[in-house]
Amino acid sequence: KIVTVEHIQKVVADHFGIPEEAMKVKKRTSSLAFPRQIAMYLSRDLTSLSLSEIGSRFGGRDHTTVMHACDKIGAGRDTDPELRHIVERLTRTLRGG
Repeated sequence: KIVTVEHIQKVVADHFGIPEEAMKVKKRTSSLAFPRQIAMYLSRDLTSLSLSEIGSRFGGRDHTTVMHACDKIGAGRDTDPELRHIVERLTRTLRGG
């Protein structure tokens, strides 16, 4: 099953109970930034898009923003069991499992 950034944004937004548009807005409140970072991480993990391409689908963000999100969520997965569980559950949902 091919996973798109748009599908990732929808699934993550639904999971966190935020509007899908929140993935693209410039607001940086933690209630929006954290789910957006998870969606960027999953986009990097589950698609073949470059950091710049992913950034452009998240409201024109810079590739370094996507890199930061991937580093933060990747490191958090290693230390936070709850975050690891969220990422694994979202990954299963996106892969159709």
